[in-house]
Amino acid sequence: MTEPLSDDFGREVTGVRVSLTDRCNFDCVYCHNEGLGDTRGPMDPSDDEMDADDVVRFLEVVEGYGVEKVKFTGGEPMLRRDLEEILERTPESMEVSMTTNGTFLPGRAADLRAAGLDRVNVSQDALDPDDFAAVTKSGAYETVLEGVRAAVDAGLDPVKLNMVVFTHTAGYVEEMVDHVAENEGLQLQLIEYMPELTGKPEWNIDIERVHDWLTEIADRVEHREMHDRRRYYVGEEAPGEGGGMVEIVDPVENESFCANCGRVRVTHEGYLKGCLNRNDDLRSMGEMTRAEIAEAFEAVVANRVPYYGEYLVQTEEGAYELNEKYLGTPTIAD
Repeated sequence: MTEPLSDDFGREVTGVRVSLTDRCNFDCVYCHNEGLGDTRGPMDPSDDEMDADDVVRFLEVVEGYGVEKVKFTGGEPMLRRDLEEILERTPESMEVSMTTNGTFLPGRAADLRAAGLDRVNVSQDALDPDDFAAVTKSGAYETVLEGVRAAVDAGLDPVKLNMVVFTHTAGYVEEMVDHVAENEGLQLQLIEYMPELTGKPEWNIDIERVHDWLTEIADRVEHREMHDRRRYYVGEEAPGEGGGMVEIVDPVENESFCANCGRVRVTHEGYLKGCLNRNDDLRSMGEMTRAEIAEAFEAVVANRVPYYGEYLVQTEEGAYELNEKYLGTPTIAD
């Protein structure tokens, strides 16, 4: 295996997060569309989306730079009719995961597993149909539950439930923790709400309160140096037996989260970006030739910022603004 590329801060890039589309059948109130803002297009495929050949060519090139993992995202990636083809053609050396809202998993999860998908994250923000509908603008609650069961049955293990924690969902945290503790094959990721990307600071809650509560109820706590995350094991009959695992994804005030980040993102249009909340370094891969892909990948890795709070800084009024150090940087690099 080729040694991974490292940025100027010593972080090796070993994973990529590839958006296959910005189309989605949900309209979640917190959506930031991979940091690009509310740019979701119509439900019909657009000419701007990378086709299967483009996606596979990109993965083949970065495999040569030591990339070991790929996560497919959207929008809703399962709106791509060629998803199974993309999975089948993804380099065998890569671990393959996907983030989805789960509505298309029933009847399709086994085929995805057979095509090469290893793991899946399913967005599930509430355990009540009405509140789920209020957050997602969708009436697909029962379908999502069915999709989660289908993913577990297909062996997409573990199935991680993603729950964004903000004022609309905070009341369901306790229920969701119990839910994963009682259902084998499930894990829970509680994702810190990012007001600077959604423009609704009034929806924010103190994520440390969730950490404190989990510390009190957990049977054991495991610290992961990667991203400075804690894993909480709840409802275990004995260490490592039964129960469920809960992890909090909290990047906003967590320098260590970014200090250990080894992932570069790709938009559905074929632009590379070095950070979720940074869009001034979007770099086109041109006509997606192997040489252009390699050049863009090397440039984006070299141009990464040290950590989340370096790029967006909070004012005394609580708003977020671009660090003056980065003002005047071109929006899209060619």
